[in-house]
Amino acid sequence: MSLFRPVVCRVAIFTFTLVGAGSMFAQTPIQITADLSDAPRKLYHAEVDLPVAPGPLTLTTPKWIPGNHRPTGPVDEITGVVFTAGGKPIIWRRDDVDLYQFHLTIPPGVTTLHAHLDCIVTERVTQKIAVLEWEKLLLYPANIPVKEIPIQPSLIVPAGWGIGTALTPEGNGAYPIPAPGVVTHYAATNVEQLEDSPVIAGQYFHEFPLAPEISPKHYLDVVSDQPDDSNLRPVFLAEVANLVREADKMYASHHYHVYHFLLTLSDAAGGEGLEHDQSSDNGVDEKTFADAERQLAEADLLAHEFTHSWNGKYRRPVGLYQPDFASPQQGAMLWVYEGMTQFLGNVLAARSSLTSPAQYRDMLAYSAASLDNRPGRQWRPTEDTAVAASVLRGGNPSWSNWRRGQDYYQEGELLWLDADTLIRKTTGDRKSLNDFERIFLGQGGNTGPLILPYTFDELVADLNQVMPYDWATFLHDRIDNINPRADLAGIEQGGYKLVYRDRLSPSEKTLLSKSRHRADASIDTWFSLGIRVKGEGNITDVRWNGPSDQARLAPGQKILAVNGQAFTPRLLKAAIREAKGTTQPIHLIVQADSYLSTADINYHDGERYPVLERVEGVPNYLDEITRPLAKSPPLPPDSRREDEQSDDLN
Repeated sequence: MSLFRPVVCRVAIFTFTLVGAGSMFAQTPIQITADLSDAPRKLYHAEVDLPVAPGPLTLTTPKWIPGNHRPTGPVDEITGVVFTAGGKPIIWRRDDVDLYQFHLTIPPGVTTLHAHLDCIVTERVTQKIAVLEWEKLLLYPANIPVKEIPIQPSLIVPAGWGIGTALTPEGNGAYPIPAPGVVTHYAATNVEQLEDSPVIAGQYFHEFPLAPEISPKHYLDVVSDQPDDSNLRPVFLAEVANLVREADKMYASHHYHVYHFLLTLSDAAGGEGLEHDQSSDNGVDEKTFADAERQLAEADLLAHEFTHSWNGKYRRPVGLYQPDFASPQQGAMLWVYEGMTQFLGNVLAARSSLTSPAQYRDMLAYSAASLDNRPGRQWRPTEDTAVAASVLRGGNPSWSNWRRGQDYYQEGELLWLDADTLIRKTTGDRKSLNDFERIFLGQGGNTGPLILPYTFDELVADLNQVMPYDWATFLHDRIDNINPRADLAGIEQGGYKLVYRDRLSPSEKTLLSKSRHRADASIDTWFSLGIRVKGEGNITDVRWNGPSDQARLAPGQKILAVNGQAFTPRLLKAAIREAKGTTQPIHLIVQADSYLSTADINYHDGERYPVLERVEGVPNYLDEITRPLAKSPPLPPDSRREDEQSDDLN
């Protein structure tokens, strides 16, 4: 089988032709200086010098950002664009169809074009933090493979701010905290790799080395809005170091020269989880990792994005890798790219002690139950959620259970759990999906950053190396066919079964407890009444053909009263309990726009919350899967672990 194997280029010597120009660039990289000194005012600036030759020239900014699975390039936020040559302005015109492109004519004798541009930054920036994903400032020749365009970046940050990035610094610039007024220069790379190398900067910055015995080197770079938040708990740092060890053991390869976990802790900067070859961009609320209970909500984030360095960045479905950032990415096989990563990330989090095995099972139960109560699976197969990812991602939650969304994440998790337990069961526990990962994700050994696309046929062939089986049918049945029920085979082969009880699982209780004081805090009535309720009674989704749907409730309505009393979460849950075994409906008064109406929900089965129940006599593969593979030092005591708060969630 012939595979496309791009070559890693570590020097800044490239030659490429401008389409339509009929001339060659000099073997000189584009020079780009990103200036974040105005970040507190929500502005970034860039000075870009491009080697050019006389004649027509088309420049572009990125449109399809890898990992976003839809066209998210911020061309609408790029402003103040001015081109000059020798100090004289050059007139430009935007393309009439591709609005990311700029057309210019380079005068005779000009070899360098200077561009100034600004970006109005609407997210991931505060008074103390700036996150630079390079699409905000990149400008480069269009219609050329981006791995063939050399570029050398430099960076300016506010005085006293530290810098976290996987880019290689040049010189002796007191990195990662440069002296005031110093421009930090980085080694030349190419546009493909620069786009894949984000930067975080902030006043309150820490860099923590991780698992120093592992090579290549790994770091956790942290910025926060508050000075104490970036000083992370020792036990959390030990868990992330364990993550590095577990991934090293599991994948037996590395496809990077260095790896930086980039972490922003801020209530104002917004959330993020975006994979890159040699780093990951992770954004959470400021207190997310302040104690073990808060940590649970995002415990898999670093593990998930780290796994993407192997699965999604190095190994990528053929349609999801395009030679430029203008060609649409095709979502087929996102159930491998994201779904397998969902499975592996959650497993690695448990093996690293970022979550406990019990928490892993609780979260898996909730995910499986959600998929099993997703009526949209009656008409839309999982593969279509992947193919249509660019239109489903970021969709409105209203009726999302009937439309379906990015289900390829959780569907993929169940699929690969099914495959893992099937291999363990069939081979008498002599082999597992770990063997497949070392073949599929470890191909080529330690390669450094590059992209090795794969096809469905290669996926099947690599599975067959581990265990001969009709894997093509196995995958087609679960991905391409209509399956009204979720794939629970992996859970059952793993020694458990999905059941519903009348009390929250410990993990769901912790998650709801930690969010209950937020304005958008939710209560879980999805598996009983079939509604998602947030805040002060706001209905965000209604389960298609469930009890609330049959009562004609709809997303966007607000519950004002329950059985004649003003709505509270506690009152709604009490009504569910009181209706159990009776014939009396739960009576609601709801508001839609400026209109009031009533609704009677005929539901009498009480509260229902998913958990996994052990099945005796069946091998306990599920707990075996989460058992650590690496030998790691004992975790330090967690002095900042909060006592579990009493609450009224049950």
